[in-house]
Amino acid sequence: MSPPTLLPNEETRFAEMVFPDQANHYGALFAGAGLALLSKAAFVAASRRARGDVVMARSEATDFHTPVRVGELLDLSARVVRVGRSSLTVQVEGVAETLSTGARRPALSGRFEMVAVDADGRPVPIESRSDLHC
Repeated sequence: MSPPTLLPNEETRFAEMVFPDQANHYGALFAGAGLALLSKAAFVAASRRARGDVVMARSEATDFHTPVRVGELLDLSARVVRVGRSSLTVQVEGVAETLSTGARRPALSGRFEMVAVDADGRPVPIESRSDLHC
């Protein structure tokens, strides 16, 4: 078995405005909604790298550093940091931005283990891409 491949900083990025339906009773992003956004970013990054279907096997080290208030922008960036035979590790960072001032601060982060699967949900090997080797 070959060792996992470490990848360069290829990022998947998107922004999400925090609306009231995503907030808790304190007017900040509900943790469950934040986790859903982190996992969505991880899914997109892993799907792009695997060039196929992926599922989440594990969510680990999810941290909520500061509240993200209703009306703030959440800028998410996801990087595949490791590729194994059929699994990928994705690191996701979320930065909150107050639109009126442009002030930005780290808000949430998480690490996700994703697995490439076939149509029956069974793990499949991830093809190596020579353009991604360090």
